[in-house]
Amino acid sequence: MNIFEVVVLAIIEGITEFLPVSSTGHMIIASSLMGIQSDAFVKLFTVAIQLGTILSVVVLYLKRFFRSFEFYFKLFVAFIPAVIFGLLFSKKIDQLLESPLTVAVSLLLGGIILLFVDNWFKNADVDDADKISYPTALKVGIFQCLAMIPGVSRSGASIVGGMSQKLTRKAAAEFSFFLAVPTMFAATAKKLFDFYKDGHTISGHEINLLLIGNAIGFVVALIAIKSFIGFLSKNGFKVFGIYRIIVGAIIIVLILSGHSLQVI
Repeated sequence: MNIFEVVVLAIIEGITEFLPVSSTGHMIIASSLMGIQSDAFVKLFTVAIQLGTILSVVVLYLKRFFRSFEFYFKLFVAFIPAVIFGLLFSKKIDQLLESPLTVAVSLLLGGIILLFVDNWFKNADVDDADKISYPTALKVGIFQCLAMIPGVSRSGASIVGGMSQKLTRKAAAEFSFFLAVPTMFAATAKKLFDFYKDGHTISGHEINLLLIGNAIGFVVALIAIKSFIGFLSKNGFKVFGIYRIIVGAIIIVLILSGHSLQVI
């Protein structure tokens, strides 16, 4: 990987990680167009730059993280399903990551769902993410597990899960952001562990690439989160649904045209 590729992927990660559009799908298109060859470090990079986006959530909602100690227990409850499903189905998940068609289909189906989700969940009465119940937190965590299917979108799955439990769009989105912190941190830690377990090492140049990627991802995610909350509250999910359908169609066209796509 070179600096230009790092900058592009970091910007994509920062923009798409917290939007219901699937960062995986966008990584596939970008890496394919740039001709990035998948190797151990590239796979590590695409996960490790999540640390920057995690930090953006912590910075933006710093006061919220110290408002209620009980909120941490709710996040832990929501986080449990991802740990269980991740350990039980890790091999199957890895197999799905090798299928660009899976990503394309997930994008299309998820896009169709987002076209109608605003009409499905109109009777929201919880406008504060701190006030969700433990059962609701668990159900949102179960919804988040759907994102283990490439192309589903972690934020999209958890936000829809929250809305299904009568959270407003804003509250569901914010809880999704909070839940991203332990989920993405755990995913990054596991990826690092596996990286070194397999005998790989990181060079000084690769450390610099990780630092640059995380810094850019942090700044872009700050902007994306602020913009997304305002846009979502006013406009809903329809535009994201349309966008997902378009991206899914692009991937299918690339596949049918014989273009070799790599899921990194």
